[in-house]
Amino acid sequence: MAAKRKIVIVGSAWPLRGGLAAYNERLARAYQDRGDEVVIYTFSLQYPGFLFPGKTQYSSDPKPSDLNIYVKVNSINPLNWLRVGNEIKKQKPDLVIIKFWIPFMAPCLGTIARIIRRNKKSRIISIIDNIIPHENRPGDRMFGNYWVKSVDGFIAMSKSVLTDLETFDTKRPKLFCPHPLYDNFGAIIPKSEARKKLKLEAIGKYILFFGFIRDYKGLDLLLKAMAVEKIRNTGIKLIVAGEFYTDAKPYHEIIAQHTLDDSVVLATDFIPDNEVGTYFCASDIVVQPYKDATQSGVTQIAYHFNKPMITTDVGGLAEIVPDDKVGYVVNPKVDEIADAICRFYEKQKEAAFIEGVKEEKSKYTWENMLQTIDKLTDQQS
Repeated sequence: MAAKRKIVIVGSAWPLRGGLAAYNERLARAYQDRGDEVVIYTFSLQYPGFLFPGKTQYSSDPKPSDLNIYVKVNSINPLNWLRVGNEIKKQKPDLVIIKFWIPFMAPCLGTIARIIRRNKKSRIISIIDNIIPHENRPGDRMFGNYWVKSVDGFIAMSKSVLTDLETFDTKRPKLFCPHPLYDNFGAIIPKSEARKKLKLEAIGKYILFFGFIRDYKGLDLLLKAMAVEKIRNTGIKLIVAGEFYTDAKPYHEIIAQHTLDDSVVLATDFIPDNEVGTYFCASDIVVQPYKDATQSGVTQIAYHFNKPMITTDVGGLAEIVPDDKVGYVVNPKVDEIADAICRFYEKQKEAAFIEGVKEEKSKYTWENMLQTIDKLTDQQS
């Protein structure tokens, strides 16, 4: 039996909300299931208010009773970075895992990592969502360079990010491991039950766009696809479930311009964890019309709930959505998105795609992620 290890995860967790927090908490539980001792150091301040595009950064749920979470990291206070770094350094954990997703966090997380490394014991690895952000800002490259020199190795969750990393660093070990399933949003419930909860028609065709709404996610393309005549004639309805993290006005203008009010169900508040499954279970298929992407947690929620997908061929999305097996992969163009939606219903592909999803999702386990991290740390030995 492997010796019990001490593991520290640094990054978003309760009382913060969203996909990053869900990921780190689920990762901590995976290690606890192995018998390891795990603590999470999360942010007391993640983003200054003027940089945060949503309504609130904080969860209304109680603190998870099964996790050890320290709310200590301030992303904009260098004195705090020194304190947190020294605190973790003195604990001499065997492994420190830091989720990295945006260059803004490089000074904070990179400084903490560099201090921890001084203990000459802790291995520090980064599970990296993006090294080149979807929405570029001045200084991104400089911050990225600072980050990659702060850790011992990388796990990229898409092959496109693995390639991007090579433009920053060619020395440190890097491995690819796809995003594991988000299996923490409850059990599958019957479609009829889910629709009743959402007050939707019991018999109807519903497609789902899920997640924070940002311009690169292509909701505008999907709304324009909904205006295509062949879709209008089928009575297909689009559920938009997620909070606007960008100006909502252009999206409402598309709905008004094309008179889509009766075809679009807007649930544009933050969707709490205990309601996520209801939206997926109520839908026939999940559509990700992204203009740019690396990987997506939405895909892994869809897999958990056995939902077919339509996704665009950008970044790493197509890597984990085999075309015509679990759904369709198309270019980020209105006509191609509309055509895929129509094909799904005309060819009655739901049952076949669900079987494909059930087969494919066996690849995306948390144990696979842990084994990849083990392999990476072995390379550092």
